[in-house]
Amino acid sequence: MNAPEVFLVDDDKSLSEALAQALILDGYRVRVFQHAKTALERIRRDDYAVVVTDYLMPNMDGFELLEQVLEIDSAYSVIMMTGHGDVPMAVRAMQEGAYDFLQKPCRPQELSKVVAQALQRRRLTLENRALRAELVASDDLEGRLVGSHASMVTLRERLRVASEAGVDTLIVGQTGTGKEVVARAIHDLGPRKAAPFVAINCAAIPAEMIESELFGHEAGAFTGAINQRVGRIEHAQGGTVFLDELESMPMDLQAKLLRVIENRTLERLGSNKPIALDVTFVGAISNRPGELNSQMREDLFYRLNVVELELLPLAQRRTDIPALFYHLAREARSKFRKEIPLLDPVLEADLMAYDWPGNVRELRNVAERFVLGLWHGFENSDGEVAGSLSDQLAEYERRIIKRTLAEHGGKMKPTYEVLGLSRKGLYDKIQRLGINVSESALESDEMGS
Repeated sequence: MNAPEVFLVDDDKSLSEALAQALILDGYRVRVFQHAKTALERIRRDDYAVVVTDYLMPNMDGFELLEQVLEIDSAYSVIMMTGHGDVPMAVRAMQEGAYDFLQKPCRPQELSKVVAQALQRRRLTLENRALRAELVASDDLEGRLVGSHASMVTLRERLRVASEAGVDTLIVGQTGTGKEVVARAIHDLGPRKAAPFVAINCAAIPAEMIESELFGHEAGAFTGAINQRVGRIEHAQGGTVFLDELESMPMDLQAKLLRVIENRTLERLGSNKPIALDVTFVGAISNRPGELNSQMREDLFYRLNVVELELLPLAQRRTDIPALFYHLAREARSKFRKEIPLLDPVLEADLMAYDWPGNVRELRNVAERFVLGLWHGFENSDGEVAGSLSDQLAEYERRIIKRTLAEHGGKMKPTYEVLGLSRKGLYDKIQRLGINVSESALESDEMGS
């Protein structure tokens, strides 16, 4: 949520400037309007703002402005002021929806106090509105997999196909990118949503127990097997089996799992009786066969890979970080029953500049610490940033530009397009911030222009 604003509407220029100055000194962002019509052109339904308006103004008085503001948003906080006030006028203002009524000349401290209270109500209104929208969209993919990056758009499109078709799916992505969230979405949006969703972390089960955990066993199958046990795959009958960190499963068990997936039958340990399965398998791996540290059989990879869903590291889709951070902060607000502190430009630049080795899982931890008031920035994340606010902002800006250049092989054109800058704007920043750019990059941009 952006910083709050105060829209001050009064045709008395000297008085409005004095009130604005007092509010600015108290830390508020203030916009001053001499005409109600001009203010109306700026007001939007979901503004995090309050309106402070005089009653007696030419062309459109305070009551007309109040009426039109409440037509834009019936929950907008409007504070009415007048030098001609009386009790009936105050009553009328409150009846017609004003938040409060102040008689001029009002003390700056009194106005500041009322503005603070009105903004608090406005904030709660907007957060409740966002929460209701989130609940409505809780089964919608955009509400689960947040992001407008091209990779996320493609992911959601492919996921819908996989869930509707009910086919086996393989999710590829680094640790912490949200593979279980994707698997759960496949299940919940598909025809098996009423049946069990069984998540199995193959790396968390001891090697000597994993076969029994997956396939079950009969009484007496091995020492200590006193009773029959239904395995976790069989327990998912009618639903979805999610096999996370699949490459950590021993190779011989991968071969047995492959047969289960191909034949859709399994045998418990100690039994020769095949049990028919009606499940969808979703696997998750960090590395494909042939890549560094991969321990996965190629035949199992290709059998599960009817649909492949790739989750990029967070550092490769930085444009999604602010929206995803606030989404996670709203979840933390519900979890801890605490308000979300204000997100300022420095915080956003800090989030965008960080490399996020732990991906979305690490971002969630930061969002939770932020809501709890326990997060005060990254420690030595590229060197400590010190100095004045302008020095710190320049350093964050330098980091973002350097990283974006690196992500695009030092090419200027895609860099200024991604950052939303003009070519001259990027050149000016590079010169001002002392960023080294190769001559070849400059030349190739000139040739491509």
